[in-house]
Amino acid sequence: MPETASYSSNQDNKPHVAVLANSGLGHVIPLLEFSKRLVIDHGFRVTFLVVATIDLTPVQDQLLNAPGLPRDLQVLGLPAVDTASIVPEDSRILTRICLTVEASLKSLKAMLIELSSPRVLVVDLFCTQAFDVAGELSIPTFSFFSMSASMLAFSLYMPTLDREVMGEMVDLPGPVWVPGCQPVRLEDLLDQVKDRKNEEYLWFLYHVSRLPMAAGIIINTWEGLEPGSLRALREDSFYRQVPVPPVHAIGPLVHEDGDAEGLRSTDAECLAWLDRQPEESVVLVSLGSGGTLTREQQVEMAWGLELSQQRFLWIVRKPTDASASAAFFNVGSDEEDDPTKYLPLGFLEKTREVGMVVPSWAAQVAILSHPSVGAFLSHCGWNSSIESLAKGVPMIAWPLYAEQRMNAAMLAEDVGVAIRPSVEEGGKVVGRKEIERVVRAVVTGEEGKRMRRRAREIRDSSVESLSHGGSSQASLAAVCEDWKTKSRGCEGELYADCAS
Repeated sequence: MPETASYSSNQDNKPHVAVLANSGLGHVIPLLEFSKRLVIDHGFRVTFLVVATIDLTPVQDQLLNAPGLPRDLQVLGLPAVDTASIVPEDSRILTRICLTVEASLKSLKAMLIELSSPRVLVVDLFCTQAFDVAGELSIPTFSFFSMSASMLAFSLYMPTLDREVMGEMVDLPGPVWVPGCQPVRLEDLLDQVKDRKNEEYLWFLYHVSRLPMAAGIIINTWEGLEPGSLRALREDSFYRQVPVPPVHAIGPLVHEDGDAEGLRSTDAECLAWLDRQPEESVVLVSLGSGGTLTREQQVEMAWGLELSQQRFLWIVRKPTDASASAAFFNVGSDEEDDPTKYLPLGFLEKTREVGMVVPSWAAQVAILSHPSVGAFLSHCGWNSSIESLAKGVPMIAWPLYAEQRMNAAMLAEDVGVAIRPSVEEGGKVVGRKEIERVVRAVVTGEEGKRMRRRAREIRDSSVESLSHGGSSQASLAAVCEDWKTKSRGCEGELYADCAS
């Protein structure tokens, strides 16, 4: 668990920023990397506040207690919440997150006072209740949006959709036309807006409706990846009328495995196995921190990989027919699982020469960085997408839940770095022959070569964006300078109008 003891003040007078994250890995990881950048590159002292639960997973614990975190970055857990006592068993992911946040933030005001009211508070999208707390203390508050710019545009349009659409979004006669952006097909809409009667919809609408209250929005993307959506957010008349606060694209924020917490023995085994494979010959199969397959789909995945005769590294976990996000709240807890108990009989023997199977969790960025990896079969969570693109690796898009289908559509159709397998009409799963086809297409086909060239272009643009004078480097530098100069001598007054 992150420590919850009193904050020990640093006497070097560095400007102090507090960063608030909910406990989901997809939110903690980019916010922690953002905090490191503030400390290492811009001379801030950062307190990283975590909405903690009493059942923190091993991966979360390892990440938040890494021994190599910068000296001026302190991780503090808000008083841990017993989710079992406040969250109904049938709650969906976002409802569970938001109820946990709401209970945890009851202690936020006292903690911010104890921290001597930091100059700025940066909060995760699903922690917008903190705007009210920070406003009482006249602390300017920025929102950190951990998804894509196109998703931010959709989110800011969502309150208008809610007012104008009478029935369910999925019953609209055509796609959702997001101002200044590509339309969203109804089948690609994020899960949280597909059922307006579910509490999850109300929570999503609540938080995105409050985004304009922020003094600014910080987002993990870059100009070379999403130029159209970023331009729309800044110039389109709809967003000017909202009005949308300044949007600062500072990505990519990528957690480099092993730079602090060190690699586990299984990670070292993965990298040693990759060392023996030809360049760009391996497909990494990993469905994120929470993704799971049904039993039927896992069988098809296994035999599809075998039929493709391509090398693969599969980060596998126990299948379940309950939910595609069944592992979201216990990632890394099943590391001792034996895949032979739930993979098809004979699969491991048949693929022994070309495949490696690792249960539950692995150092994804270290693997994507390896020259032997030529493709990534991914759930298209935004962190994984960013990691793949920052390493120049094309994708097989396999979205499972949340906004992942919207990401997959963008990556395949707008950016041109992914291929989407299809389900036969009337079918419920992607069949083994289709899996064989897409794996072959990306690893050895002409389509794969084209996507690989495009992925390298995006990778190069990410490197440029973070270089001195690059768009992301300059954007964050300008924000940091603003925090430093405007706060100097008037702590607690900067952006007071935006925090209220």
